[in-house]
Amino acid sequence: MVTAAVDRITRRIQARSAATRSAYLARIERFGQRDRGADRMGCANVAHAFAALPAQDKLRVVVQRAPHIGVVTAYNDMLSAHQPYEGYPAQIREAARALGATVQVAGGVPAMCDGVTQGQPGMELSLFSRDTIAMATAIALTHDVFDAALLLGVCDKIVPGLLIGALHFGHLPCLFVPAGPMSTGLSNSEKSKVREMAAQGHVGRDALLEAESAAYHGPGTCTFYGTANSNQMLLEAMGLHVPGAAFVHPHTPLREALTREAVSSVLQRVRGAHYLPIGRQVDERVIVNAMVALLATGGSTNHLIHWVAVARAAGILIDWSDFAELSASTPLLARVYPNGQADVNQFQAAGGPGFVLRELMDAGLMHDDVPAVDRRGLRAHGELPVLQDGQLRWTALPPDSGDAQVVRGAAAPFSASGGLKLLTGNLGRAVIKVSAVPEERHIIEAPARVFSDQESLQRAFKAGELDRDFVAVVRFQGPRANGMPELHKLTPPLAVLQGKGFKVALVTDGRMSGASGKVPAAIHCSPEALAGGPLAKVRDGDVIRLDAVAGTLAALVDPVEWAARETAVIDDTAAEDNAHGLGRELFAGLRRNVISAEEGACSWM
Repeated sequence: MVTAAVDRITRRIQARSAATRSAYLARIERFGQRDRGADRMGCANVAHAFAALPAQDKLRVVVQRAPHIGVVTAYNDMLSAHQPYEGYPAQIREAARALGATVQVAGGVPAMCDGVTQGQPGMELSLFSRDTIAMATAIALTHDVFDAALLLGVCDKIVPGLLIGALHFGHLPCLFVPAGPMSTGLSNSEKSKVREMAAQGHVGRDALLEAESAAYHGPGTCTFYGTANSNQMLLEAMGLHVPGAAFVHPHTPLREALTREAVSSVLQRVRGAHYLPIGRQVDERVIVNAMVALLATGGSTNHLIHWVAVARAAGILIDWSDFAELSASTPLLARVYPNGQADVNQFQAAGGPGFVLRELMDAGLMHDDVPAVDRRGLRAHGELPVLQDGQLRWTALPPDSGDAQVVRGAAAPFSASGGLKLLTGNLGRAVIKVSAVPEERHIIEAPARVFSDQESLQRAFKAGELDRDFVAVVRFQGPRANGMPELHKLTPPLAVLQGKGFKVALVTDGRMSGASGKVPAAIHCSPEALAGGPLAKVRDGDVIRLDAVAGTLAALVDPVEWAARETAVIDDTAAEDNAHGLGRELFAGLRRNVISAEEGACSWM
């Protein structure tokens, strides 16, 4: 039984989504009732589809009617998180053949690294890469000869994009196959100190590059708890991984065993009595489970955009009010950087996702009666995978945390709420992650300093113009304006100013994602400035009050004056810069058609 709060919010989502969810289920039911692709399609279609298969595999899939798995991969060897996928197709084919099934890599999807593009023009393609990945997933699966799909992706927009794409093929059983985190390097806190020193000019480029390279140093995901690693937590909570697969290192025997197990798990859900297509698996309860897992671990604020879009892809309608109400009753059970000092390897060693999910289910904070790809159900995700005599097994986790500074039980959490707040007021609707922000910074009231890009703020900082209490209003950073880039370049200068004792905060219609930390940041302001949102009314010197306790965000301007004030427009030069160069022209249609951040910033609605 779930708590009254979780039950109430789940029922509200079900009621709100009744029409769209019913229509979605009817569509996938129609597709799921068709004959197998090799039986249904014309002979020329079948010949083209399987022309490159080895003869034995052709015999299996066409004549013997063996189950056929499509693999959609985000492999490239530029992203550390996706480099390990190079050898996965061979492992998956070998495992499938041993089980009498066949496999084809159906297609690849683009995968960009926000760490590489931070503060660069390419960052303006980042959010829209999610929908591009969803479309690429659809292109791969639309060959329509598959009985199931395995999805190979880890990082920020890649997992939501693959999931949105897969949900549009909701009649197929689908499972994600992760690659795991890199080993621990220079600690995140030490890296941040060097960044702040560099921002002040105390160390040069050589020292900064040395620190960054010591932090990001090998294959696997970055080890802070940003969007990529939050993805893995949410997939565990949704039952879309082999249980416990999230944070096992790449290129290890246990990782390979989990990859092979993914083949067995998805095949168990193909046809027959245990048929479980992803469109039926991902229901309103599973979406709520993902939201709770995010809140309980202080995960990435990006998912207040991405999981709204994921839910929409399954005919489910959620909004930021749902997140905020769940946050109020969800205890914070993990402190992982930037929400603490530990990295994901320490999180895993202390109990990891399995410990958190078990605690949440035992406390009635998650629906444990939902189906999962693993036939043992979601409870299996509260256990730990191990290799015993070369065989993959699952063992019960200890009753207590392995490190109470990193993970705690539901009876003694770090805080009683999940640390996410919805802010409303005459500046629109925004969100703030307060779990990493000291309590004395939860309320900031100071004059506004208005910027139209993060470079302008950095120039003002370097010129010494910001040594004062102020609220940085960085606008024209929403989806329609320039693709809603992450604004991580603002963190070091604002952290330096905060460290000097000034009261500072950020208010923006852009993103900060899972790396936002100790500086109060009201982000995703909606409607965005380019759409006539109220941030476009703010002027230098307006007193802004960000109150994360009361949940308000307001310009303290006379209401009559505020109502009469004209909205600023984006500078022509800035608009031109945002529209051209490094491929940005190709995304003009997405910028024109995108809906608001709170609606998931979808370009396909």
